[in-house]
Amino acid sequence: MSAPNKIAHIGIAVKSLEQSLPFYTEQLGLTLVGTEKVESEQVNVAFLAIGESRIELLEPLSADSPIAKFIEKRGEGVHHIAFDVDDVASRLQQLKEQGVALIHEVPKAGAHDALIGFLHPKATGGVLYELCQYPKA
Repeated sequence: MSAPNKIAHIGIAVKSLEQSLPFYTEQLGLTLVGTEKVESEQVNVAFLAIGESRIELLEPLSADSPIAKFIEKRGEGVHHIAFDVDDVASRLQQLKEQGVALIHEVPKAGAHDALIGFLHPKATGGVLYELCQYPKA
């Protein structure tokens, strides 16, 4: 299995995009790439460019959203690290065969038309990792 291509983004859970964005755009000087609603994950997201990577701010759409539950339990902050991979389905299958606990055994739709899958933190030393396969340009 080859290494991921790069860190695609770092996901940060926030209560409000509107309240959080000024820090990233005005104080840090990052460029807002865009916002998107991701129904499958029950979040609004904002992507900010930083080099070849992104910061992804995640705002819950409802109190039942996994991000809302994360914030309730842990507060706002770093939620996950995402890796860019060429074939998320085969990568998830390989990890499953190796006994790695997965949250998603089959890819699902994510932001920017990516296919995504999450690895369970109990298998990764407490870190939530996301694998992302973006459409070829």
